[in-house]
Amino acid sequence: MENKIYISKEDIITHYMELVSKKKKRPKSIRSFCKQTDLETENFYHHFKSLEKVEKTIFTALFKNSLAVLHESEEFGSFDKKNKLISLYFTFFENLTLNKDYIQIVLKGCKNKLQSYKTLSGLEKNFKRFIADLHLSESILPIEGLEKVQKNVVKQSAWIQLLVTLQFWLQDTSESFEKTDIFIEKSITTSFDLLENKFLKNVLDLGKFVYNERFQKNTD
Repeated sequence: MENKIYISKEDIITHYMELVSKKKKRPKSIRSFCKQTDLETENFYHHFKSLEKVEKTIFTALFKNSLAVLHESEEFGSFDKKNKLISLYFTFFENLTLNKDYIQIVLKGCKNKLQSYKTLSGLEKNFKRFIADLHLSESILPIEGLEKVQKNVVKQSAWIQLLVTLQFWLQDTSESFEKTDIFIEKSITTSFDLLENKFLKNVLDLGKFVYNERFQKNTD
Protein backbone atom coordinates (compact mmCIF):
# COMPACT_ATOMS: atom_id res chain seq x y z
CA MET A 1 0.00 0.00 0.00
CA GLU A 2 1.40 3.38 -0.97
CA ASN A 3 2.30 5.56 1.96
CA LYS A 4 0.41 8.87 2.10
CA ILE A 5 2.35 12.01 2.83
CA TYR A 6 0.65 14.29 5.33
CA ILE A 7 1.64 17.93 5.34
CA SER A 8 1.23 20.63 7.94
CA LYS A 9 -1.34 23.37 8.30
CA GLU A 10 1.34 25.92 7.35
CA ASP A 11 2.15 23.96 4.17
CA ILE A 12 -1.50 24.04 3.11
CA ILE A 13 -1.58 27.80 3.66
CA THR A 14 1.57 28.24 1.57
CA HIS A 15 0.18 26.07 -1.25
CA TYR A 16 -3.09 28.00 -1.20
CA MET A 17 -1.45 31.43 -1.38
CA GLU A 18 0.91 30.31 -4.14
CA LEU A 19 -1.91 28.79 -6.19
CA VAL A 20 -4.15 31.86 -5.90
CA SER A 21 -1.26 34.18 -6.79
CA LYS A 22 -0.24 32.06 -9.77
CA LYS A 23 -3.72 31.44 -11.20
CA LYS A 24 -4.98 34.94 -10.37
CA LYS A 25 -8.17 33.45 -8.96
CA ARG A 26 -9.41 31.39 -6.04
CA PRO A 27 -10.07 27.65 -6.46
CA LYS A 28 -13.76 26.80 -6.74
CA SER A 29 -13.68 23.88 -4.33
CA ILE A 30 -11.53 21.88 -1.94
CA ARG A 31 -11.36 19.07 -4.50
CA SER A 32 -10.13 21.50 -7.16
CA PHE A 33 -7.53 22.98 -4.80
CA CYS A 34 -6.20 19.58 -3.76
CA LYS A 35 -6.06 18.36 -7.35
CA GLN A 36 -4.08 21.39 -8.50
CA THR A 37 -1.61 21.12 -5.63
CA ASP A 38 -1.32 17.31 -5.44
CA LEU A 39 -2.67 17.21 -1.90
CA GLU A 40 -4.75 14.51 -0.30
CA THR A 41 -8.25 15.79 0.53
CA GLU A 42 -8.04 13.76 3.74
CA ASN A 43 -4.97 15.75 4.72
CA PHE A 44 -6.77 19.02 3.97
CA TYR A 45 -9.79 18.12 6.11
CA HIS A 46 -7.47 17.18 8.96
CA HIS A 47 -6.54 20.88 9.25
CA PHE A 48 -9.41 22.84 7.65
CA LYS A 49 -13.13 22.45 7.05
CA SER A 50 -13.35 24.86 4.12
CA LEU A 51 -11.35 27.13 1.83
CA GLU A 52 -12.94 30.10 3.61
CA LYS A 53 -11.32 28.88 6.82
CA VAL A 54 -7.94 28.81 5.08
CA GLU A 55 -8.36 32.43 3.97
CA LYS A 56 -9.50 33.49 7.43
CA THR A 57 -6.46 31.80 8.98
CA ILE A 58 -4.10 33.54 6.54
CA PHE A 59 -5.21 37.03 7.58
CA THR A 60 -4.96 36.07 11.24
CA ALA A 61 -1.48 34.64 10.68
CA LEU A 62 -0.30 37.80 8.90
CA PHE A 63 -1.47 39.89 11.85
CA LYS A 64 0.07 37.60 14.47
CA ASN A 65 3.32 37.56 12.53
CA SER A 66 3.32 41.37 12.54
CA LEU A 67 2.87 41.40 16.32
CA ALA A 68 5.63 38.85 16.78
CA VAL A 69 8.04 40.99 14.74
CA LEU A 70 7.21 44.03 16.86
CA HIS A 71 7.68 42.20 20.15
CA GLU A 72 11.13 41.09 19.02
CA SER A 73 12.15 44.75 19.09
CA GLU A 74 13.34 46.08 22.45
CA GLU A 75 12.24 49.58 21.46
CA PHE A 76 8.60 48.63 20.88
CA GLY A 77 7.92 48.14 24.59
CA SER A 78 9.00 51.71 25.33
CA PHE A 79 6.74 53.29 22.69
CA ASP A 80 3.69 55.29 23.74
CA LYS A 81 0.23 54.08 22.69
CA LYS A 82 0.09 56.06 19.46
CA ASN A 83 3.49 54.91 18.23
CA LYS A 84 2.70 51.30 19.15
CA LEU A 85 -0.40 51.48 16.97
CA ILE A 86 1.43 53.21 14.11
CA SER A 87 4.22 50.60 14.30
CA LEU A 88 1.66 47.81 14.14
CA TYR A 89 0.03 49.39 11.08
CA PHE A 90 3.34 49.82 9.26
CA THR A 91 4.44 46.25 10.02
CA PHE A 92 1.07 44.71 9.16
CA PHE A 93 0.74 46.59 5.86
CA GLU A 94 4.31 45.70 5.00
CA ASN A 95 3.27 42.06 5.40
CA LEU A 96 0.24 42.67 3.20
CA THR A 97 2.42 44.30 0.56
CA LEU A 98 4.78 41.30 0.55
CA ASN A 99 1.73 39.19 -0.28
CA LYS A 100 -0.14 41.80 -2.32
CA ASP A 101 -0.90 39.54 -5.30
CA TYR A 102 -2.71 37.08 -3.05
CA ILE A 103 -4.43 39.72 -0.89
CA GLN A 104 -5.72 41.76 -3.82
CA ILE A 105 -7.16 38.69 -5.54
CA VAL A 106 -8.88 37.40 -2.40
CA LEU A 107 -10.38 40.79 -1.58
CA LYS A 108 -11.27 41.64 -5.17
CA GLY A 109 -14.84 42.91 -5.37
CA CYS A 110 -15.02 43.46 -1.62
CA LYS A 111 -13.61 46.97 -1.45
CA ASN A 112 -16.90 48.47 -0.36
CA LYS A 113 -18.04 45.75 2.02
CA LEU A 114 -14.94 44.68 3.92
CA GLN A 115 -16.62 45.17 7.27
CA SER A 116 -18.99 42.28 6.60
CA TYR A 117 -16.41 40.10 4.91
CA LYS A 118 -16.16 36.91 6.98
CA THR A 119 -12.59 36.24 5.91
CA LEU A 120 -11.50 39.12 8.13
CA SER A 121 -13.29 37.94 11.30
CA GLY A 122 -10.17 36.36 12.79
CA LEU A 123 -8.17 39.50 12.03
CA GLU A 124 -10.89 41.60 13.68
CA LYS A 125 -10.81 39.52 16.86
CA ASN A 126 -7.03 39.73 17.23
CA PHE A 127 -6.83 43.41 16.29
CA LYS A 128 -9.50 44.37 18.82
CA ARG A 129 -7.60 42.41 21.48
CA PHE A 130 -4.51 44.46 20.67
CA ILE A 131 -6.52 47.70 20.92
CA ALA A 132 -7.96 46.60 24.28
CA ASP A 133 -4.44 45.96 25.59
CA LEU A 134 -3.47 49.53 24.65
CA HIS A 135 -6.21 50.84 27.01
CA LEU A 136 -7.07 53.68 24.64
CA SER A 137 -10.40 54.23 26.37
CA GLU A 138 -8.48 55.61 29.37
CA SER A 139 -7.85 58.71 27.27
CA ILE A 140 -11.56 59.45 27.53
CA LEU A 141 -12.96 60.97 30.70
CA PRO A 142 -14.23 58.08 32.88
CA ILE A 143 -17.98 58.23 33.35
CA GLU A 144 -19.39 55.84 35.92
CA GLY A 145 -21.41 53.09 34.30
CA LEU A 146 -20.18 53.85 30.77
CA GLU A 147 -16.66 52.38 30.93
CA LYS A 148 -17.64 49.21 29.06
CA VAL A 149 -19.51 51.18 26.40
CA GLN A 150 -16.53 53.47 25.90
CA LYS A 151 -14.15 50.50 25.50
CA ASN A 152 -16.44 48.90 22.91
CA VAL A 153 -16.79 52.17 21.01
CA VAL A 154 -13.01 52.64 20.92
CA LYS A 155 -12.39 49.06 19.73
CA GLN A 156 -15.08 49.26 17.03
CA SER A 157 -13.87 52.68 15.87
CA ALA A 158 -10.30 51.39 15.66
CA TRP A 159 -11.47 48.37 13.65
CA ILE A 160 -13.38 50.58 11.20
CA GLN A 161 -10.26 52.73 10.83
CA LEU A 162 -8.22 49.63 9.96
CA LEU A 163 -10.82 48.64 7.34
CA VAL A 164 -10.75 52.13 5.83
CA THR A 165 -6.95 51.93 5.68
CA LEU A 166 -7.18 48.52 4.03
CA GLN A 167 -9.57 49.93 1.43
CA PHE A 168 -7.15 52.80 0.82
CA TRP A 169 -4.24 50.36 0.44
CA LEU A 170 -6.18 48.24 -2.06
CA GLN A 171 -6.64 51.29 -4.28
CA ASP A 172 -3.21 52.83 -3.71
CA THR A 173 -1.23 53.00 -6.97
CA SER A 174 1.73 54.94 -5.59
CA GLU A 175 5.18 53.41 -5.73
CA SER A 176 5.95 51.33 -2.60
CA PHE A 177 2.53 52.35 -1.23
CA GLU A 178 3.97 55.54 0.23
CA LYS A 179 0.53 57.20 0.11
CA THR A 180 -0.77 54.49 2.43
CA ASP A 181 2.08 55.24 4.84
CA ILE A 182 1.09 58.91 4.85
CA PHE A 183 -2.57 57.99 5.31
CA ILE A 184 -1.70 55.77 8.29
CA GLU A 185 0.24 58.48 10.11
CA LYS A 186 -2.31 61.21 9.47
CA SER A 187 -5.38 59.12 10.33
CA ILE A 188 -3.96 57.67 13.54
CA THR A 189 -2.64 61.06 14.67
CA THR A 190 -6.08 62.56 14.04
CA SER A 191 -7.75 59.76 16.00
CA PHE A 192 -5.50 60.32 19.01
CA ASP A 193 -6.06 64.06 18.83
CA LEU A 194 -9.79 63.39 19.08
CA LEU A 195 -9.33 60.99 22.00
CA GLU A 196 -7.19 63.48 23.87
CA ASN A 197 -9.24 66.55 23.00
CA LYS A 198 -9.51 68.58 26.20
CA PHE A 199 -12.57 70.44 24.97
CA LEU A 200 -14.38 67.14 24.53
CA LYS A 201 -13.30 66.07 28.01
CA ASN A 202 -14.63 69.31 29.45
CA VAL A 203 -17.96 68.76 27.71
CA LEU A 204 -18.13 65.24 29.13
CA ASP A 205 -17.18 66.54 32.55
CA LEU A 206 -20.00 69.09 32.37
CA GLY A 207 -22.40 66.37 31.26
CA LYS A 208 -21.37 64.20 34.18
CA PHE A 209 -21.90 67.11 36.60
CA VAL A 210 -25.36 67.90 35.19
CA TYR A 211 -26.30 64.22 35.28
CA ASN A 212 -25.29 63.90 38.93
CA GLU A 213 -26.98 67.12 39.94
CA ARG A 214 -30.25 66.72 38.01
CA PHE A 215 -30.87 63.02 37.90
CA GLN A 216 -28.97 61.36 40.69
CA LYS A 217 -30.38 63.69 43.34
CA ASN A 218 -33.92 63.05 42.10
CA THR A 219 -33.46 59.36 42.82
CA ASP A 220 -32.25 59.92 46.39
